[in-house]
Amino acid sequence: MRMPEQISVLVVDDEPIIRAGLSAILDSQADITVAGTANDGEEAAEVCARLRPDVLLMDIRMPRRNGLWALAELGRRGLLGPGRSRVLMLTTFDLDEYVDDALAAGASGFLLKNSSYEELTGAVRAAAAGHSALSPAVTQRIIEGHLSGRRQPSDQELARLRDLTEREVDVLRLIRDGLSNAEIADRLVVSLHTVKTHVSRVLTKTGCQSRAQAAVLARNTLS
Repeated sequence: MRMPEQISVLVVDDEPIIRAGLSAILDSQADITVAGTANDGEEAAEVCARLRPDVLLMDIRMPRRNGLWALAELGRRGLLGPGRSRVLMLTTFDLDEYVDDALAAGASGFLLKNSSYEELTGAVRAAAAGHSALSPAVTQRIIEGHLSGRRQPSDQELARLRDLTEREVDVLRLIRDGLSNAEIADRLVVSLHTVKTHVSRVLTKTGCQSRAQAAVLARNTLS
């Protein structure tokens, strides 16, 4: 997926000093522009509908309407996914209990608030390009959740895999394991273009809005 020439970002946090700090960091980058800010999930949904930013950098824990509410509302309005907005969630806790719910609802990534400037800007660029942007702690949590076999998959989850080919299931399993497109190409001994095509079809057929959401689905359904 081609990176936008200029990435527009909506910064959402209930603390003014954090909004200002994040905005200053992102605006200092030549390829990133802060299009607006919001102080809770409800305002975020309204501003996103108006500005249609490439990425929402949004705190998951906010009063009144939190980040999970906003994520669900954005999905309901059809504002998430390829060609629309991506959501990068912010949290103070590397084992936030909302991680699974946020990724399953379509968040493109999860970032700790104590991340470095490089991690922050890199995650925004990755989300804008349609890639997962997960901190190592969150990635490990997804993998460990799969290995521990947390629960049986629901009929609805299994139905989402029904139209996948055998090769697409292989690709989905490797997405779950955190492999990049290049690593998947090496593992399956195919071209990078072929992998990108498979990934696109996997997301379309399963109804997933991001690789992170696909990873959660695969963790819950694939052995």
